[in-house]
Amino acid sequence: MTAEPSTSLRLLVVDDHPVVRMGLVAMLSEHADFEVVGEAADGAEAVLLAERLSPDVVLMDLRMPVLDGAAATARLRGSAGAPAVLVLTTYDTDADIVRAVEAGANGYLLKDSPREVLADAIRRAARGETVLAPPVVARLASRMRAPAGPSLTERETEVLRCVAKGLSNAAVGRELHIGEATVKTHLLRAFEKLGVTDRTAAVTAALRAGIIEL
Repeated sequence: MTAEPSTSLRLLVVDDHPVVRMGLVAMLSEHADFEVVGEAADGAEAVLLAERLSPDVVLMDLRMPVLDGAAATARLRGSAGAPAVLVLTTYDTDADIVRAVEAGANGYLLKDSPREVLADAIRRAARGETVLAPPVVARLASRMRAPAGPSLTERETEVLRCVAKGLSNAAVGRELHIGEATVKTHLLRAFEKLGVTDRTAAVTAALRAGIIEL
Protein backbone atom coordinates (compact mmCIF):
# COMPACT_ATOMS: atom_id res chain seq x y z
CA MET A 1 0.00 0.00 0.00
CA THR A 2 1.37 3.39 -1.01
CA ALA A 3 1.78 5.85 1.85
CA GLU A 4 -0.18 9.08 1.59
CA PRO A 5 1.94 12.23 1.27
CA SER A 6 2.56 14.25 4.42
CA THR A 7 1.54 17.58 2.88
CA SER A 8 -2.23 18.14 3.13
CA LEU A 9 -4.28 19.18 0.13
CA ARG A 10 -6.60 22.05 0.98
CA LEU A 11 -10.14 21.27 -0.15
CA LEU A 12 -13.26 23.38 -0.60
CA VAL A 13 -16.55 21.42 -0.73
CA VAL A 14 -19.36 23.05 -2.73
CA ASP A 15 -22.89 21.59 -2.69
CA ASP A 16 -26.30 23.10 -2.00
CA HIS A 17 -27.42 20.12 0.11
CA PRO A 18 -26.12 20.34 3.72
CA VAL A 19 -26.39 16.57 4.25
CA VAL A 20 -24.29 15.90 1.16
CA ARG A 21 -21.65 18.40 2.30
CA MET A 22 -21.59 16.83 5.75
CA GLY A 23 -21.09 13.36 4.29
CA LEU A 24 -18.33 14.50 1.97
CA VAL A 25 -16.48 16.35 4.72
CA ALA A 26 -16.68 13.33 7.02
CA MET A 27 -15.43 11.01 4.28
CA LEU A 28 -12.60 13.29 3.17
CA SER A 29 -11.47 13.88 6.75
CA GLU A 30 -10.55 10.19 6.97
CA HIS A 31 -7.57 10.87 4.69
CA ALA A 32 -4.48 12.25 6.37
CA ASP A 33 -3.47 14.18 3.26
CA PHE A 34 -6.77 16.07 2.95
CA GLU A 35 -7.80 19.19 4.86
CA VAL A 36 -11.29 20.57 4.26
CA VAL A 37 -10.79 24.30 4.69
CA GLY A 38 -14.30 25.42 3.79
CA GLU A 39 -17.82 24.63 2.61
CA ALA A 40 -20.08 26.57 0.25
CA ALA A 41 -23.78 26.19 -0.58
CA ASP A 42 -23.68 27.81 -4.03
CA GLY A 43 -21.27 28.87 -6.74
CA ALA A 44 -21.11 32.52 -5.73
CA GLU A 45 -20.14 31.62 -2.18
CA ALA A 46 -17.57 29.18 -3.56
CA VAL A 47 -15.86 31.91 -5.58
CA LEU A 48 -15.66 34.21 -2.54
CA LEU A 49 -14.37 31.47 -0.25
CA ALA A 50 -11.80 30.30 -2.80
CA GLU A 51 -10.35 33.80 -2.97
CA ARG A 52 -10.05 33.91 0.81
CA LEU A 53 -9.02 30.32 1.59
CA SER A 54 -6.83 29.44 -1.44
CA PRO A 55 -7.83 25.76 -1.71
CA ASP A 56 -5.82 23.37 -3.85
CA VAL A 57 -8.92 21.55 -5.10
CA VAL A 58 -12.59 22.59 -5.22
CA LEU A 59 -15.18 19.80 -5.23
CA MET A 60 -17.98 21.41 -7.23
CA ASP A 61 -21.63 20.43 -7.57
CA LEU A 62 -23.30 21.63 -10.79
CA ARG A 63 -26.93 22.56 -10.30
CA MET A 64 -27.06 25.11 -7.49
CA PRO A 65 -28.86 28.39 -6.77
CA VAL A 66 -27.39 31.90 -7.21
CA LEU A 67 -24.49 30.73 -9.44
CA ASP A 68 -24.31 27.23 -10.88
CA GLY A 69 -21.25 25.01 -10.81
CA ALA A 70 -20.18 25.51 -14.42
CA ALA A 71 -20.29 29.31 -14.13
CA ALA A 72 -18.44 29.19 -10.80
CA THR A 73 -15.83 26.87 -12.33
CA ALA A 74 -15.23 29.31 -15.19
CA ARG A 75 -14.67 32.15 -12.71
CA LEU A 76 -12.34 30.10 -10.54
CA ARG A 77 -10.30 28.74 -13.42
CA GLY A 78 -9.96 32.22 -14.87
CA SER A 79 -8.45 33.67 -11.70
CA ALA A 80 -4.79 33.99 -10.76
CA GLY A 81 -3.46 30.97 -8.88
CA ALA A 82 -6.59 29.05 -9.89
CA PRO A 83 -7.40 25.93 -7.86
CA ALA A 84 -8.15 22.63 -9.56
CA VAL A 85 -11.89 22.03 -9.89
CA LEU A 86 -13.32 18.53 -9.65
CA VAL A 87 -17.01 18.37 -10.55
CA LEU A 88 -18.92 15.95 -8.33
CA THR A 89 -22.54 15.63 -9.38
CA THR A 90 -25.47 13.28 -9.95
CA TYR A 91 -25.94 14.59 -13.50
CA ASP A 92 -24.27 13.02 -16.53
CA THR A 93 -26.18 14.62 -19.40
CA ASP A 94 -24.23 15.80 -22.43
CA ALA A 95 -25.06 19.46 -21.79
CA ASP A 96 -23.87 19.32 -18.17
CA ILE A 97 -20.64 17.54 -19.07
CA VAL A 98 -19.75 19.85 -21.95
CA ARG A 99 -20.48 23.01 -19.93
CA ALA A 100 -18.26 21.82 -17.08
CA VAL A 101 -15.41 20.76 -19.35
CA GLU A 102 -15.59 23.96 -21.38
CA ALA A 103 -15.55 25.96 -18.12
CA GLY A 104 -12.17 24.43 -17.32
CA ALA A 105 -13.01 21.66 -14.84
CA ASN A 106 -10.08 19.29 -14.23
CA GLY A 107 -12.40 16.37 -13.68
CA TYR A 108 -15.98 15.16 -13.70
CA LEU A 109 -17.13 12.41 -11.32
CA LEU A 110 -20.55 11.13 -10.37
CA LYS A 111 -21.63 11.07 -6.73
CA ASP A 112 -21.95 7.30 -6.75
CA SER A 113 -18.19 6.95 -7.33
CA PRO A 114 -16.44 4.77 -4.70
CA ARG A 115 -14.68 6.78 -2.00
CA GLU A 116 -11.20 5.61 -3.03
CA VAL A 117 -11.91 6.60 -6.63
CA LEU A 118 -12.89 10.06 -5.39
CA ALA A 119 -9.80 10.35 -3.18
CA ASP A 120 -7.53 9.34 -6.06
CA ALA A 121 -9.30 11.79 -8.39
CA ILE A 122 -8.71 14.65 -5.94
CA ARG A 123 -4.99 13.88 -5.78
CA ARG A 124 -4.74 13.60 -9.56
CA ALA A 125 -6.66 16.86 -10.09
CA ALA A 126 -4.30 18.59 -7.66
CA ARG A 127 -1.42 17.43 -9.90
CA GLY A 128 -3.13 19.00 -12.90
CA GLU A 129 -4.34 15.75 -14.42
CA THR A 130 -7.74 15.34 -16.09
CA VAL A 131 -10.04 12.89 -14.33
CA LEU A 132 -13.27 11.72 -15.95
CA ALA A 133 -15.68 9.01 -14.81
CA PRO A 134 -16.06 6.18 -17.38
CA PRO A 135 -19.70 7.12 -18.23
CA VAL A 136 -18.55 10.69 -18.87
CA VAL A 137 -15.76 9.52 -21.18
CA ALA A 138 -18.28 7.42 -23.11
CA ARG A 139 -20.65 10.36 -23.51
CA LEU A 140 -17.90 12.71 -24.66
CA ALA A 141 -16.64 10.15 -27.16
CA SER A 142 -20.16 9.66 -28.50
CA ARG A 143 -20.65 13.40 -28.79
CA MET A 144 -17.39 13.79 -30.70
CA ARG A 145 -18.45 11.08 -33.17
CA ALA A 146 -21.91 12.62 -33.67
CA PRO A 147 -22.37 15.46 -36.16
CA ALA A 148 -22.49 18.84 -34.46
CA GLY A 149 -26.00 20.15 -33.97
CA PRO A 150 -27.39 23.57 -33.07
CA SER A 151 -25.98 25.00 -29.84
CA LEU A 152 -28.79 26.07 -27.52
CA THR A 153 -28.27 27.69 -24.15
CA GLU A 154 -29.24 25.77 -21.03
CA ARG A 155 -32.32 27.95 -20.55
CA GLU A 156 -33.42 27.57 -24.18
CA THR A 157 -33.12 23.82 -23.76
CA GLU A 158 -35.12 23.88 -20.51
CA VAL A 159 -37.86 25.87 -22.23
CA LEU A 160 -38.01 23.37 -25.09
CA ARG A 161 -38.20 20.46 -22.64
CA CYS A 162 -41.23 22.10 -21.05
CA VAL A 163 -42.81 22.78 -24.44
CA ALA A 164 -42.28 19.12 -25.35
CA LYS A 165 -44.38 18.24 -22.28
CA GLY A 166 -47.24 20.28 -23.76
CA LEU A 167 -46.93 23.28 -21.44
CA SER A 168 -48.12 26.70 -22.57
CA ASN A 169 -45.78 29.70 -22.43
CA ALA A 170 -47.42 30.82 -19.19
CA ALA A 171 -47.05 27.34 -17.68
CA VAL A 172 -43.41 27.18 -18.79
CA GLY A 173 -42.82 30.52 -17.07
CA ARG A 174 -44.31 29.20 -13.83
CA GLU A 175 -42.30 25.99 -14.08
CA LEU A 176 -38.99 27.81 -14.62
CA HIS A 177 -39.83 30.87 -12.48
CA ILE A 178 -39.39 33.31 -15.34
CA GLY A 179 -41.78 35.74 -17.06
CA GLU A 180 -43.92 34.73 -20.03
CA ALA A 181 -42.19 37.36 -22.17
CA THR A 182 -38.83 35.80 -21.29
CA VAL A 183 -40.16 32.40 -22.33
CA LYS A 184 -41.14 33.82 -25.71
CA THR A 185 -37.69 35.35 -26.13
CA HIS A 186 -35.97 32.03 -25.42
CA LEU A 187 -38.32 30.26 -27.84
CA LEU A 188 -37.67 32.75 -30.63
CA ARG A 189 -33.91 32.37 -30.19
CA ALA A 190 -34.29 28.57 -30.22
CA PHE A 191 -36.43 28.80 -33.38
CA GLU A 192 -33.71 30.81 -35.11
CA LYS A 193 -30.93 28.40 -34.11
CA LEU A 194 -32.96 25.35 -35.11
CA GLY A 195 -34.12 26.90 -38.38
CA VAL A 196 -37.83 26.57 -37.59
CA THR A 197 -40.80 28.90 -37.13
CA ASP A 198 -43.10 27.20 -34.62
CA ARG A 199 -43.13 25.27 -31.34
CA THR A 200 -43.89 21.85 -32.81
CA ALA A 201 -41.13 22.07 -35.37
CA ALA A 202 -38.72 23.28 -32.68
CA VAL A 203 -39.46 20.29 -30.44
CA THR A 204 -39.14 17.90 -33.39
CA ALA A 205 -35.81 19.41 -34.45
CA ALA A 206 -34.47 19.36 -30.88
CA LEU A 207 -35.44 15.72 -30.46
CA ARG A 208 -33.83 14.78 -33.76
CA ALA A 209 -30.61 16.59 -32.78
CA GLY A 210 -30.54 14.89 -29.38
CA ILE A 211 -30.83 18.22 -27.56
CA ILE A 212 -33.85 17.04 -25.58
CA GLU A 213 -35.36 13.65 -24.83
CA LEU A 214 -38.91 12.58 -24.07
